[in-house]
Amino acid sequence: MGEESSDGAGGGFGGSGGAIAMNGSGGDGLGGGMDGGGGDGIHLSPIECDANGRAGQCENFDDCVGDVVAPVAGKCPGPAWLQCCAPIDPACDPEATPLPNYDVTEPPGEGGCLPGMLRVDDFCIDAWEAALVRYPDFGPVTPYFNPGSEEVIAVSAPGLVPQGYIDQIQASDACTNAGKRLCTDTEWLRACEGPSGYTYPYGDAREPGVCNDARAVHPAVEYFMTTDPWIYSEIDHPCLNQLADGLDRTGDNPGCVTEEGAFDMMGNLHEWTADPNGTFRGGFYVDTVLNGNGCHYVTTAHDVSHFDYSTGFRCCAEL
Repeated sequence: MGEESSDGAGGGFGGSGGAIAMNGSGGDGLGGGMDGGGGDGIHLSPIECDANGRAGQCENFDDCVGDVVAPVAGKCPGPAWLQCCAPIDPACDPEATPLPNYDVTEPPGEGGCLPGMLRVDDFCIDAWEAALVRYPDFGPVTPYFNPGSEEVIAVSAPGLVPQGYIDQIQASDACTNAGKRLCTDTEWLRACEGPSGYTYPYGDAREPGVCNDARAVHPAVEYFMTTDPWIYSEIDHPCLNQLADGLDRTGDNPGCVTEEGAFDMMGNLHEWTADPNGTFRGGFYVDTVLNGNGCHYVTTAHDVSHFDYSTGFRCCAEL
């Protein structure tokens, strides 16, 4: 869903979607003017751009979505929404802001719950780890950067890249914008353990490979190619969650599911709870052991303003 522009919706001056430039002379549009003399229309052609060595075209960043291309800001003339849409760098370009989540539709809720949620006892919980869309128009948001001051909405659906790099305050606001809230620690633990009170979402015995919870090499060690302590001051780096064999999309681990149907409550991303002192639970794709096993994994070392590549969330709601 594109942003509105001065001459149309979702695509910039003179139309919708795609790259936009007005060629020729005499105009005052982006990249030139109106093409030719005496014509009865505006002829559009792309503005080419360079995204740190990768050839692209300038277009509305809302249209540069998917797993093949990503927008890079500051490479095109004109307004901030006009960005260089170029192929994704397989080595990861930290200036690019990939938008893999777009046209998001949450499935119907279960047991009287909101879309994307399921019922657990007397409350509802997201069936999948939360991703973000823009508030209020549901436009795409990159999951690889902290959302900053942007107004966002939490969404729950399969096949999305869940949002890391988020602090508890932002996660709470995103839930509120969706008509939900962060889960209490009691609710989160009940949902993970299920009615049987399991240690792991799927049972009482650890089953290696069922959840995304045991990456062999820490992503910061792999990306920066060193074990020097300074790398741990860079754990908000956007490329960490873009490495292979790292963060999984929601629902990619079909066996990592609770008795009632909540996915990835163990591993993939840490999940913030509503604890005002700062708590996240469940471990992440590197570890679900050090701070407790499976559902009992709990981290309390950070305040609510902390974020890094591993911090995510899901929402709860009243019935």
